[in-house]
Amino acid sequence: MERPTILHMFTPGKQMSPFDVNMAADAGYDMLPPYCEVGLDSVAALTQDAIFSRSPKGLARTAIFIGGRDALLAADMLEKARKAMVPPFAVSLMADPSGSYTTAAAMVACVEAALRKHHGCGLQGQRVVILGGMGPVGRIAGVLAATAGAQVSLSSRNGIDIAEEAAQQTGQRFGVTLHGLSGGDRAAVRTSIAEADVLLACAAAGVQVVSKEDLAFATHLKVAADVNAVPPEGIAGVGVMDNAAPLAGTSAVGIGALAVGNVKYQTQQKLLLQMIKADKPVVLSFLDAFEVARQHLAASGG
Repeated sequence: MERPTILHMFTPGKQMSPFDVNMAADAGYDMLPPYCEVGLDSVAALTQDAIFSRSPKGLARTAIFIGGRDALLAADMLEKARKAMVPPFAVSLMADPSGSYTTAAAMVACVEAALRKHHGCGLQGQRVVILGGMGPVGRIAGVLAATAGAQVSLSSRNGIDIAEEAAQQTGQRFGVTLHGLSGGDRAAVRTSIAEADVLLACAAAGVQVVSKEDLAFATHLKVAADVNAVPPEGIAGVGVMDNAAPLAGTSAVGIGALAVGNVKYQTQQKLLLQMIKADKPVVLSFLDAFEVARQHLAASGG
């Protein structure tokens, strides 16, 4: 009898995300046991419990998923799990805290595709401002854009000191250069977006970070993307269904939350399936998600 596929789901939070459980079930995993309130110091022991309970052949049908809400902690947990492997006892690993890795990957990949299609350039050298840059999606989107060659600034409504601290912490953790910007008031927002080629709105749902009046100051803008699907839109004029649609009052195009969300869904599904189908154990993080999102857009003509 063929062994069931098991996805052990670790989270430092009090509960595993129902979204991630549904995604894993749709990907074809037979069993989805959740492990909640998992600390960094517990990861190695849990991982070794999983790898030593099956033969190396059986482990091909075993994987570990790391969730939670902290992008940096998830990366550390992923590394702890990777180091806990004792070949040939090893399983595939994937991290996607609050869906931030796949959402950020989808967002940046959509922006890159829109730049190429509508402005004849990639992210290299582009000035990217991330509003709501303190959250997991904003931070990882910043890392991905910087990895692709962009000049990236994370904006915080709590001021420049908080923004600079987050930018340095995130940049050092992932080996890129990020800058901080203040978005504490309308004047600060308008100053921060004045030279931006790309705006990424990653603020909380239902919060508009850039108004129609603010957009008038973004005179260099090429692409604006928003992951907020709850009214009002995070960037005025960017509808949730927009997929590189002209943004009124600018020469830019806008990418809405559902356009990003479709690519995010496809990306997460493909990564979950990749773990099931892999001949050898794989370790999947946001860079892998970015590559999958890029491939999906290229194949779909996005």
